[in-house]
Amino acid sequence: MLAGCLAREASFNTFFSEFHTMNIIGICGSLRQKSINHFALEAAAKAMPTGMSLRILSIKDVPLYNQDVQSAGFPAAVQSLAQEILKADGVLIASPEYNFSYSGVLKNALDWWSRMDPAPFKHKPVAILSATGGPLGGARSQYDLRKVLSGGLEALVLQRPEIFIGMAQNKFGADGALNDEATVKMLETQMQAFQAWIQKLSPKA
Repeated sequence: MLAGCLAREASFNTFFSEFHTMNIIGICGSLRQKSINHFALEAAAKAMPTGMSLRILSIKDVPLYNQDVQSAGFPAAVQSLAQEILKADGVLIASPEYNFSYSGVLKNALDWWSRMDPAPFKHKPVAILSATGGPLGGARSQYDLRKVLSGGLEALVLQRPEIFIGMAQNKFGADGALNDEATVKMLETQMQAFQAWIQKLSPKA
């Protein structure tokens, strides 16, 4: 009987996903116009399986956190992004590594969102990737980011696979296209896992 129930549930999820596209928000931890992490998000969008769609939003207009400003009302850019995150089925974050951690601009945006009610990241499925010019691919920064997202913002972070794109300058062309087949395969694997993670947490997503 249990096997039959599980089979019917899996069948329903498959049926539902055919008619619903998962809305994924992409956030880049770099403000640079030709950020390699932005390129990585674009590559992840192309690697997504059928039924997923990525829209990349910029945090460039988010001001430095100031409690005096918060007391007067959350800035429009902070509120607008928070609403997009709340509506999304999941969030994909890509950030460079600065001094053994993730970027200050991303930390600043997360600090704003952590003070909001409703909290946009609470119980939100999240996946992380990083791209750097060094060989480690941002591994140290990701573990800091996971701690903040899981502990501080109560996000539900996908644990595996971990995507560290090292020596990224050799894997992306001048036009931002990812030309490293092994990295393409890794992104495809992660996006498939992210889709399954979202379905597990939100069966109707």
